[in-house]
Amino acid sequence: MAHNVRRPARAGARIRTVAAAVAGVFVLVGVLGFVPGVTTGYGEMTFAGHHSGARLLGLFQVSVLHNLLHLMFGLVGLVLVRSVGGARLFLVGGGAAYLGLWIYGLAIDRESAANLIPVNAADNWLHLALGFGMLALGLLLFNAAGTGGELDTPFDRP
Repeated sequence: MAHNVRRPARAGARIRTVAAAVAGVFVLVGVLGFVPGVTTGYGEMTFAGHHSGARLLGLFQVSVLHNLLHLMFGLVGLVLVRSVGGARLFLVGGGAAYLGLWIYGLAIDRESAANLIPVNAADNWLHLALGFGMLALGLLLFNAAGTGGELDTPFDRP
């Protein structure tokens, strides 16, 4: 009897491709944060802190530090996607980190020195979506990751 079992090699290629695309978007966003026109208020960009008047796409508050963090996160992701485990770590770990950043953004006073990155309400909503999205991709795209092969067939099924 033929079972419809996903082949780990194909599933591994899928999670690596998706993780590479996500990492590539982070690199792109990091670069675009330094492009006048794409980033409004470019002349008001600060290195860090809530005083930065720059907004990526006119919506997301950015600073030099914020853009560098996006670049670094994306580059680390591109290195990690060389293996299935690394791709899954990037998606799951990154998703957890972004959920933590979302909670941080909700908890801090946006006008305080604690808003170092900086974040605004649009960033908080994006961090929530990124956190859940990356976590879901990392957990659902490749069930066999880390098990050493295909999933076991339960003994109580034919």
